[in-house]
Amino acid sequence: MRTSFRGIAAWVCLCLGLVACGPLWGTYDWPTATPWQLDSSPVSAPLSSPTAPPSTPSPTPDPTPTARPPILYYTQSGDSLKSVAARFGVNVDEILSPLPLPPATRLLDPETPLLIPDRLTLTTPDIRLIPDSEVVYSPSAIDFDIEAYVQAAGGKLRDEKYYVNNVGWLSGTQVIQKIAIESSTNPRLLLALLQHESGWVYGQPSTIVQEDYPFGHINYLYRGLYQQLIWVVQQLSLGYYGWREGTLTSLTFRDGVTLRLAPTLNAGSVALHYYFAQRYTYAEWLRAMDVNVGFPALYRTMFGDPWVRAQSVEPVFPRGVEQPPLILPFRRGEAWAFTNGPHAAWYGRSKEAEVPQPRAALDFAPTATEPGCVESSKALLAAAPGLVVRTGPGLVVLDLDGDGHEQTGWVLVYLHVSARGKPPVGAWVNTGDVIGYPSCEGGFATGTHVHLVRKYNGEWVLAAGPLPFTLSGWVLQQETPATKARLVKGNQVVTENRYGMKESEITRQSDE
Repeated sequence: MRTSFRGIAAWVCLCLGLVACGPLWGTYDWPTATPWQLDSSPVSAPLSSPTAPPSTPSPTPDPTPTARPPILYYTQSGDSLKSVAARFGVNVDEILSPLPLPPATRLLDPETPLLIPDRLTLTTPDIRLIPDSEVVYSPSAIDFDIEAYVQAAGGKLRDEKYYVNNVGWLSGTQVIQKIAIESSTNPRLLLALLQHESGWVYGQPSTIVQEDYPFGHINYLYRGLYQQLIWVVQQLSLGYYGWREGTLTSLTFRDGVTLRLAPTLNAGSVALHYYFAQRYTYAEWLRAMDVNVGFPALYRTMFGDPWVRAQSVEPVFPRGVEQPPLILPFRRGEAWAFTNGPHAAWYGRSKEAEVPQPRAALDFAPTATEPGCVESSKALLAAAPGLVVRTGPGLVVLDLDGDGHEQTGWVLVYLHVSARGKPPVGAWVNTGDVIGYPSCEGGFATGTHVHLVRKYNGEWVLAAGPLPFTLSGWVLQQETPATKARLVKGNQVVTENRYGMKESEITRQSDE
């Protein structure tokens, strides 16, 4: 619940030293449902906006920022002072609040009032288009039946067959489901984007280009539905998690126009903003973002009002959320190497095509006498008790709340787990139970290791973010994506090294 407006207003007046205070900007324009007739024919690129794009938009801060009153901003799920400061173009120490604030890199409770200098001039429209829970594979999607929806829609996707390497032939629905669950992206969003770009859900593509490139990204490396979906997820992830991290603050459109993102947007809306910026010119992008005739209108028509669904599942990160206790996933006394700090949780094609978001994964490798993909006798352990909800080539997924759904609560994903000793789906494991052995199975790998990732309510949890990866008391730290990551426990420091050098060696102690 928000702090009372009277209390906030009085605090703001004191901060500003004003005799009288008028209304403060602190509310937003929310999308409202507008009747819109679904056109089952393929949807071409949005028409140009009647408003011409600015000739020289610039995110340059106002040279006289004191001329404008500060902004009253209520924090959103996933915010930290560091990311908020980056979005508003200010320093952390310039942000004020009537409430006690955590360290700059730690998670802020949703609805925390902040008073922030108003430095930015020209930005994108300040309209939230879609909730975070409609972008990630969140609790709101648990009961969504992809197969039933696609069958009822009757478009090309219903009859599509696609061959996926190392998997075999999949139906169009199975392709959507595979990408959605593996990348933790909401299937409703993937279907709506597919309909918007090529009409595949309710109709048929009208051109050969739409047959081969249904999302309009023409690149032979991404030909076909499966590869196109991978590209879409990559763009959504760059927008969503780049905003979470504070590393993405502006958009560059297909016509070269660059514009600062409105700092009050939520991560879900930025994911869409970024995706469409990769597809369209600025004028076309404005049309796509229009809540009455653009993509948001199509989305409401296909799936109802997403903001209504969000009321029962958001915030994605509620007040007081903390990572549960996790141990280093190997036996006490064994030497392992911390080989890779925060990197992509999921990538769908190859290591070369990896997009560096979401930076949620850590890699550990058993020390060995020979390099490469060799069999290891060092077991992988469950870092916490949980239910095995999904397995696959090299994969074990643990649901820590035990409800059987990856979309809720804390989830641990292990990749590159050998088939030897792997527990079956439905098995309950306790902390320290063997769940397999490190390997090169299940994706691109140059050496035996394990890839470990966390999710919460369907969102990948950034390894060096406001809820830092913590294993047996070792806390992941990384100042910037360009600096080496470290695991720190008291005065002990272990630094990542892909070659497993001495500085990266870590051993779980008897008391851990």
